[in-house]
Formats: sequence, C-alpha cells, structure tokens
Amino acid sequence: MLILRISQSICLSLSSLLLLAASPGWAETVEYDGLIEPYAVVEIGSPAEGIVANVTVDRSSSIKKGQVLVELEASVEQAALEKAQAMARFNGELRLQEAQLAFAKRAHDRVRTLDAISIHDKDRAATEISLTKSRLEKAKENNMLAKLELKKAQAMLARSTIKSPISGVVVERYVSPGEYVNIQPLLRVAQIDPLRVEVIVPAPLFGRISPGMTATIVPELPEYGERTATVTIVDRVIDSSSSTFGVRLELPNAEQQMPSGLKCLVRFEVKLNQ
Repeated sequence: MLILRISQSICLSLSSLLLLAASPGWAETVEYDGLIEPYAVVEIGSPAEGIVANVTVDRSSSIKKGQVLVELEASVEQAALEKAQAMARFNGELRLQEAQLAFAKRAHDRVRTLDAISIHDKDRAATEISLTKSRLEKAKENNMLAKLELKKAQAMLARSTIKSPISGVVVERYVSPGEYVNIQPLLRVAQIDPLRVEVIVPAPLFGRISPGMTATIVPELPEYGERTATVTIVDRVIDSSSSTFGVRLELPNAEQQMPSGLKCLVRFEVKLNQ
C-alpha cells in the first residue's frame, strides 16, 4: 500500500510539471557569450586646418560633452573678429544720414509754402529727401552686413576650438602642440555610459527575444558582479551560414567603473515554444 501511494505521488508530480511546462508563463534560462563594448566611439577631427596650439586631455582622460579638447592657433581669426566687432559698432554713417534726412524734410516743409521759391527749387528739395532716404537705406544695409560679418568671424574663430561631442573617455591621442593638422583625426573618444553588449544567438530564439526585454550580464571579471541590461536591437535578418542573429543590449554604467572590451555571459529568460 505504501509503495502504491508513493507511485501515485510521483505520477501526480510529473503530471503537474508537464502541465506547468505547457502553461503560457513557463520560461527557460539560456546564456550565450557576449562582448561589452563602448556605446559609441568617435574619431574627432578638426573643421579647419592649422597648427595645434593646445591639447587639454590625454589618453584615459574623462571628458564631458562640450568640453574643449584641442585648440588651434587662431591669431588671424581673433584679429578678424576684433575688426568685425568694431565695424558692427560703427553707426556714424547711419546717424549722419538720419540727421540729413531730418534736415531735408524741414527744408522741404519751409520752401514748399513760399511763393517766392521756384518750382525747380521746390522739386530739388523734394528730391533731396528721396536721395537722403536712399543713402539712409544703404547705411542700414552696410550696418546689417557688418553684423553678418561679425557672425562669420565668430564662427571662424569657433572652428579653432574643438569640443567633445560626447561624454566618456579619451581612447587615443594623435596630436601634440605644434603639429599641423588638416584632415587627420586628433583624438579618439569613447562613450562608456551606457555600455552596449553584443551577443549572437541561435535562430530558434528568433521572435522570443525582443526590444525592451532585460537580461543578466555576467562579466568575465567577477569583481564587477552581475548587471542587468535591456535589449535595444534585435537583427531582423538571420545569418544563413551560421543560423544565428545578433542582439544588442544597453548596459548602464553611471559611475563609469566597468571598462569596455570585457567578455561576458548574457542570460535570457525566454518563453518555451508551445
């Protein structure tokens, strides 16, 4: 009787497991080798050619977005800016034409009511108003052009200051003060917050991994512990030769403590096929 009861219990347990496996919420854990990489790597170049005056960072320096990294020699651009600033402040011609227009209007108002003034003189007074208006308009145009030249000079000077487009670290420094630069890169920088994780998974998992899912990341160096990453990209094309597809995850690294380039394990919780 005892043996019969034990057999019945084992059968019931197996039946329960089979029913649980067939339920929609049942999932399995799978893990694959992955690689932790920088979120972005940028080769920073110069928008203008010239001589390097100063490099404010070195390899492994932490940088912030908008931080000045390299400065080019810019004495010519600085002089052009100062000239443009002075020209934009000059309003003498504008004020002169405004004064002459006011005088021409007063003169015209006086002569047009006097019978002793000939029609020719009255016409000349009216014409002087028209000519002065034209000269005033030309002075305004010159003033506007001076302001545009100021903006151009500011932009030209700004090209000599190279700023970082991202926050991260300097991976490589290629130039030093005194070097001539043209089209070659100046620095290589990497964004490491967040990091990205690349993993290749077999084709049978296609459709079972989707953007927004989370996975556990286990770096090869145990001191960094297990982390949680979020799936951001799932390739829509399966590689026919290997019957695999790629998945990219985003791994937060707010304190920038974890280095990129580490191998890791990526654990997914995926639903069983029905």
